[in-house]
Amino acid sequence: MSAPSQHPLLHCFIDGQFVPSDCYFDNINPVNGQKIANIAEADNRQIDLAIQSAKQALKGPWGKFTVNQRCDLLHKIADRIAERQQEFIDAEIADTGKSLHQVQTIDIPRGAANFRAFADMARTHTGETFITETPTGEKALNYSVNKPLGVVAVISPWNLPLLLTTWKVAPALACGNCVILKPSEETSSTAVLLAEVMNEVGVPNGVFNLILGRGKHIGDYLTSHQNVDAVTFTGASATGQHIMRAVADGVKPISFELGGKNSAIVFADADLKKAVAGVARSTFTNCGQVCLCTEKVFVHRDIADVFIAQLRQQAQAIKIGYPKEKDVLLGPLVSKQHQEKVLSFYQLAKDEGATFIVGGGVPKFDDERDQGCYIEPTIISGLADDNRVNQEEIFGPICHISIFDEEDEVIERVNNTPYGLACAIWTENVSRAHRVSPQIDVGLVWVNTWFLRDLRAPFGGVKLSGIGREGGKHSLGFYAEPVNICIKID
Repeated sequence: MSAPSQHPLLHCFIDGQFVPSDCYFDNINPVNGQKIANIAEADNRQIDLAIQSAKQALKGPWGKFTVNQRCDLLHKIADRIAERQQEFIDAEIADTGKSLHQVQTIDIPRGAANFRAFADMARTHTGETFITETPTGEKALNYSVNKPLGVVAVISPWNLPLLLTTWKVAPALACGNCVILKPSEETSSTAVLLAEVMNEVGVPNGVFNLILGRGKHIGDYLTSHQNVDAVTFTGASATGQHIMRAVADGVKPISFELGGKNSAIVFADADLKKAVAGVARSTFTNCGQVCLCTEKVFVHRDIADVFIAQLRQQAQAIKIGYPKEKDVLLGPLVSKQHQEKVLSFYQLAKDEGATFIVGGGVPKFDDERDQGCYIEPTIISGLADDNRVNQEEIFGPICHISIFDEEDEVIERVNNTPYGLACAIWTENVSRAHRVSPQIDVGLVWVNTWFLRDLRAPFGGVKLSGIGREGGKHSLGFYAEPVNICIKID
């Protein structure tokens, strides 16, 4: 279908040009359910052109850029994002409905910071060198050089659109790859702005390409394409499994950050005020739509009653409203479809006999927001560890509280999940923190904090939560393969 003219058109970006499509679909604001833009639907021909242009760029000027030239360009990208920060903020809020405070302090500045951080790390990304001496007296110099993978397909999620896109695009470009970005159809606006920035700062044509569209057909065609050399994806575990099957024939390198069913453990010796505030933040930030959010809370019996009472007070004090309204913490969920999913888990919890400590429904505004995707922050208890509500990722502002008595008991219960992304431990006992943390089957453990990240540290999950690690040398190690060169010394 052709796109009507009264709304902005978001086009694909291929070989340095924005390209119109034959078909467009609606971009909906989750605050009020109103249409805000028309998003292009890419076809196979456009994907082929994007991949072809990326292949050409690898052979052209981009392939001859020095590391310092690439890294200088990444700093220009970061600077330009900062200069256009308000545009990125407005686009992110329109797509996601998340609060102005979060977008101003986390999403956009950290999106820009990813380019600076990986540029600086890439400048010192070196290989290995060995002098080899054999028993027969031969001698050789072995050294490694880091070569880009080639054309990398980046498939990014809707919950932190710019931040998680740049988390992958920045190291991929720093290592000399070309990128085909496929953002979520729910949140494509900041990706289009990023393409504009790439063009403005002089990124060579074909180095960064943007493919827009819905459904798994585009993803299947892109990831299985014989000229795509690697795939990196953040999103649902089931989608990650599907992509693994799609790339199996090509034996392509993959890096996946997938779903989570994360726990918080609150020991009896925890600083109660900090623990309550920390669990409230880890449960309700971004309306629970962060892969690292807490969905299960295990509280020691000795402090359970007071902890639950204080957490209930925190949840009841949360202001829900317009994203740019003062002191609003909770905006809407990203879409009606996702709202229905989260509400179905609320209903399942009710059907299974859960106790609702707070929440469990949809707030009423008596204005346009009633057509949006809002949902109440919710705390429940009373369900068994193996209940679906405690085993499946909900991705909404909800946590289930369970009581525990012993350290070994809670470790076993926390590990009773097919996921393994993150865990937060609240304790003032340093020995306990060091003792318990390595026993949790996750890729990331926080102690007395949450969402505190160092971009140099490894990030990723185990089990259904992903494969591979991102961050620092781990990202650079994925996007650049070491090639060993052995020179015999006579």
